[in-house]
Amino acid sequence: MKKILRIVVWVIIGAVFIGTLVFLAKKSRKKPVVYNIEVPQKNNIIKKTIATGSVLPRKEIMVKPQISGIVQEIYKEAGEMINKSDVIAKITVIPDMISLNAAESRVNQSDLNYKNEKLKFDRQKQLFEKNVVSESEYQNAELAFKSAEEELESAQSNLDIIKKGVSKKAESASNTLIRSTIAGMILDVPIKEGNSVIQSNNFNDGTTIAIIADMNDMIFEGKVDETEVGKIIEGMPLILTIGAIENEKFDANLEYISPKGVEENGAIQFDIKAKVDLKNDQFIRSGYSANADIELERRDSVMTIQEGRITFTNDTAFVEVLTSDSITIPQEFEKRPIEIGLSDGINIEVLSGIAWEDQLKGEEKKEEKKKDGPKPN
Repeated sequence: MKKILRIVVWVIIGAVFIGTLVFLAKKSRKKPVVYNIEVPQKNNIIKKTIATGSVLPRKEIMVKPQISGIVQEIYKEAGEMINKSDVIAKITVIPDMISLNAAESRVNQSDLNYKNEKLKFDRQKQLFEKNVVSESEYQNAELAFKSAEEELESAQSNLDIIKKGVSKKAESASNTLIRSTIAGMILDVPIKEGNSVIQSNNFNDGTTIAIIADMNDMIFEGKVDETEVGKIIEGMPLILTIGAIENEKFDANLEYISPKGVEENGAIQFDIKAKVDLKNDQFIRSGYSANADIELERRDSVMTIQEGRITFTNDTAFVEVLTSDSITIPQEFEKRPIEIGLSDGINIEVLSGIAWEDQLKGEEKKEEKKKDGPKPN
């Protein structure tokens, strides 16, 4: 009896040992890798480049004064629409004391000369009417009197310009009234009442009174890398995306490509300009940053696969095509050469080598982890 029990115990121990070995062997055995299966798709392939820049008015001018002085009144503010020749501000002239003194002295001298010539003329006129002096002497006296009169008016006008910035004869064209030179929107009025301003001349740009732009004629100014500039031409369409305006795109047309590049951060960049096509209800503020999508090449309704499914050997592109049944595990694939075309960085055009019904090796299929049930309380 004891012998039988001993044999049974050893049999159980052996069975447990063998079972453990079998279990460990199964656990250590690698499961076959299963891949997702993909098929070629019909898509549009668009190769494009992106230019970064900003949207600006084509016509943006700075209005500057023609005389120096102090701002007396400002009639307009930023954001207002303005017509050509509308008055923006008024300037009070602060005359130079040396010039003012010289002008006043000239007026006094001209006045004295005028009075003297007037007496001479009146005397010659009386004598001429009595036939005492000749006609030529009378005409000389008249000419001297009119010249003195003209000199007095000129001296007085010069004094008015120095003191007021305008003469009586040209009050409608006063330099003290700063007028807009174009019609558009006022973008900025950087001065305030009481500020001193300097006139625009050959040695100084002058103080900016206002910045005015035509907001109906906007352009995109951006930069393109040297590796892409050879692929674009004037007249190409652009699609603008403005960060400050969500869910809206703007059409544009390339107008200008700079013939000279500029180095920025170690790369050569070329300036480009494009006209922005605005609809009647669209408004873009000056200076908005924008990205322009430029379409370089395009293929419509072509066979495409994901570019990541391609491997390269000696400049030849290959894909792995399923040769076994889709249910059979492990899966069997064959390496097949293909001819490729245009790529957009994600999908790539396949010119030849595979058919529409071919099944391609995709990403490795990952096992879904079983979710644990609710823990008992």
